[in-house]
Amino acid sequence: MSDWRRTVPTSGSVDRRGLLKIAGGSLAALGLTAAGCGSGSGSGDGTVTIRYAWWGSDDRAKRINETIALFEKKYPKIKVKTDFQPYLDFWKKFNTQASGGNPPDVFQNAIGFLRKYDAKNVLLDLNAQVKAGHLSMDGFRAGLETFGEVDGKLLGVPVGSNSMALVIDEKVFRKAGVSPKPGWTWDDFDAALAKIRDTTGRAGDSGGYGVMYLYDLYLRQHGKAFFTTDALGFTEADLKEWWTKGYAGVKSGLYSDPKKVAQVRPKSALAAEIAGCEFTWDNFTVRYTSEGKSEYGLAPIPTTDGKKTGQYLGSLMLSGSKRTKHPKEVAQFIDFMVHDPEVAKIMGYDRGVPATVAQNEAFQPTDQVGKDIAAYEKQLVDTGVLEPITPHPAGADVAESAFLRLAEELALGTRSVDDAVKQFFTESKTAIGF
Repeated sequence: MSDWRRTVPTSGSVDRRGLLKIAGGSLAALGLTAAGCGSGSGSGDGTVTIRYAWWGSDDRAKRINETIALFEKKYPKIKVKTDFQPYLDFWKKFNTQASGGNPPDVFQNAIGFLRKYDAKNVLLDLNAQVKAGHLSMDGFRAGLETFGEVDGKLLGVPVGSNSMALVIDEKVFRKAGVSPKPGWTWDDFDAALAKIRDTTGRAGDSGGYGVMYLYDLYLRQHGKAFFTTDALGFTEADLKEWWTKGYAGVKSGLYSDPKKVAQVRPKSALAAEIAGCEFTWDNFTVRYTSEGKSEYGLAPIPTTDGKKTGQYLGSLMLSGSKRTKHPKEVAQFIDFMVHDPEVAKIMGYDRGVPATVAQNEAFQPTDQVGKDIAAYEKQLVDTGVLEPITPHPAGADVAESAFLRLAEELALGTRSVDDAVKQFFTESKTAIGF
């Protein structure tokens, strides 16, 4: 979702607030041109200008600008103005632009925002551009070509894929004598956390009880889901059980002390050595190598029955504005960014494993972290555990934010479990409207 993403949206136990800060970037430092007024423009010689906006880090911005240079070389009559922001700032600005009828022509998007902005009449249905031959939806990996479809409309095109995983400190797990394997259960996971606590003096996990996307997998393992197309897919009793167990884990030392987690931000609790593992999106693994001093690896998601993980491939996407004056050029831009092999070589796994076969084959990681990510996703595809993604209704982004905030408050003891559950449902009903 996940950024992320996590949406990024959207990974919780790798502290989302910390990730958002890390993902921030200085526009001025890169000499980028902020988005101007109007949705695209033209000139007397037939050259058109489209505006492209995304969220992410300075490094992502540098990579994206390299890909834009390639695009403008291939399409000299299309110029691209760029704008990037940290995650939260991006959506604040985008919401203001969309409300004023002036969104960027093309922009980075995530599953949690498709229905929200489709309902606001903001997103361009790209199906017409596919039919016109300006955008190809062929050659995508693992069914990703349907990821951005909502009610028959093509509202986003994936640029990469990721899936939830458990990132572990391999030295800590070895010391504790824990070897996660596909099919291990939640009971096995809880026992592993206890071993880590008892043998290393470190909490086992950084706080998975606050990760919306992890709870979604847990629900899916039980035949439910976090969302339906227009509501929440679970009950207050379900959430009370999840958060009661999480609160007990904090008190027993299985989960990190949330005060300590807050103190080390924006560094992750895992890299700061106050947790032995944490749940996040697989392509975030590079974060730990740069932040920490240990060895980090990817472990399977625990299961209820030893088989069903509930996992799916998530993805960042590119979407177009319904108000753009240049839908053809927007489609050509998206097509280039998801199919051109040179783009993959520049972007690497910055936005996940490349979504198309051609780009995935063009970029073969040489670093161990990249190899681990590739192997992890290949294993998910090969073993057939992947399922369709849970629908995200309009307002899902508000529900995710509330889930993270309230989970932290109950862990800190500033809210009871009952109060946190009640407040979450109150806020979610208001946001989603069910």
